[in-house]
Amino acid sequence: MNQEEISQIAGLLWTAEQQRIPCAPLRERILAAAGGEDPLACAYAVQQHNARRRIEAGARVVGRKIGLTSAAVQKQLGVDSPDFGMLFADMAYGDGEAIPLARTPLQPKVEAEIALVLGRDLTHERHTFADIISATAYALPAIEVVGSRIENWNIKLLDTVADNASSGAFVLGSRPVPLARLDLVNCAMTMERGGETVSAGSGAACLANPLNAAVWLADMMARVGTPLRAGDVLLTGALGPMAAVAPGDQFVARIDGLGELRAVFGN
Repeated sequence: MNQEEISQIAGLLWTAEQQRIPCAPLRERILAAAGGEDPLACAYAVQQHNARRRIEAGARVVGRKIGLTSAAVQKQLGVDSPDFGMLFADMAYGDGEAIPLARTPLQPKVEAEIALVLGRDLTHERHTFADIISATAYALPAIEVVGSRIENWNIKLLDTVADNASSGAFVLGSRPVPLARLDLVNCAMTMERGGETVSAGSGAACLANPLNAAVWLADMMARVGTPLRAGDVLLTGALGPMAAVAPGDQFVARIDGLGELRAVFGN
């Protein structure tokens, strides 16, 4: 891989975020930078470059998000597995807490998800449902605020992976629920904006079961040498379609067994 080119591609994403001006798609440059090696690994190298930059500036990693858990989106992007991005403490908001306009990601959209909070590390080479269930301290309702630093959301797999899986911010509910009290597959989700339903779905929309997504992530993070740890937040993937965000919008998401939460955006 061309490390200098990886640094330059990462710089384009960093500048897009700082200047709040989306950049052109990056997939062709990532393919070239891979130099015949795995282009997906090259895209993750771009992601890691900017993650290190944030950490060096004082940011704290608090978990991971899982993307591409919808079969329809996987088909659209020509992939057969999810991807992941990093979650940082400065991306986190509480239920009903206003998200300032300056902190809203570029070209924002929202999606309702189930968040898992780990009570123990996940370090096996291959994990099972039982491993995830035993390691999960509790679940929370969540709204992920995705955004794209790529203009017009003109993305393919390499673009979104390099762009930290299009992550921007996330909102967590405040009522922790043990997994034993949840039906992760059949739980219904609705999300409203101003009383109008803008998204609906269920746990089955997330790789047939959100635990499938969590197993995939745990295996992947162990494989790359950064296993999931106690206290990590896992955003397991969208339960329904995304909805676009405008300044001043307020969204209310309801998930069976987990209650409701609100994402509030500044003007």
